[in-house]
Amino acid sequence: MRLLKIFFGIIFVIFAYLQLNDPDSGVWIAIYSFAALGCFMSIRELWPSWVFYVLAAGYLVAAILQWPPEFEGIFFGETAMRSLNIELARESLGLGICAVVMAVIGKWG
Repeated sequence: MRLLKIFFGIIFVIFAYLQLNDPDSGVWIAIYSFAALGCFMSIRELWPSWVFYVLAAGYLVAAILQWPPEFEGIFFGETAMRSLNIELARESLGLGICAVVMAVIGKWG
């Protein structure tokens, strides 16, 4: 489980770094940095499990609220940004990943 926490902590740091060119980068850097912090804090068991459940619930609610009105996929490559719906779906997917990781850490971390 420790390797999983380290892996996702590093993944969330990379996610935060990739947000630097985003128009609302401050918000997304904070979101992914806090998820990374949660992963790294759980390695030393510095936070109780209920904190991770609260984080998971918050990320899940945010993912649902961020879901696009019309799903058009999460394309990568040449068709990267045809519409705002693709960006919203990507953001929702990222929040969903954070929610799942926080719930797993809360349960088995």
